[in-house]
Amino acid sequence: MLRASSENRGDALDPRAITDPSIDPLVEGGSRLIGFVDAVLGGGNVDGRRASLGTALGSDAVVDASATIANFEMMNRIAQGTGMPVGKGSLAQTEEWRSLIGLDRYRHR
Repeated sequence: MLRASSENRGDALDPRAITDPSIDPLVEGGSRLIGFVDAVLGGGNVDGRRASLGTALGSDAVVDASATIANFEMMNRIAQGTGMPVGKGSLAQTEEWRSLIGLDRYRHR
C-alpha cells in the first residue's frame, strides 16, 4: 500500500530505509515514523518514539500511524492464521520493492 500510494501521489520514497536506518526515506519525518513503527512492533521505547513523531509531524500523524500499524498487524495475522498465500498479482506488483528491502528472505512457501 505504501508503494502504491507513493507512486500514485508522485511522492519520493526510498523503500530501502524500511530495513536500513542509514538510508534517508525521503519522506517528511520518515526516520521518526520508522522509529515509531519499530518501537511498537519490537517493544522499544514506544512513549519516546511517539513523542518524537508527534513533535515532528503532530498528533494527527501519531494517530494515523498508530491506526495504520494496527490495521496491518490485523491483516497480517488474519492472512497467517488462515494460511492465505500472497497472490501472483501482488507478487508481480511488489517485486521491485521486495528486492530493494530484502523481503523475500522471509517468504514462506
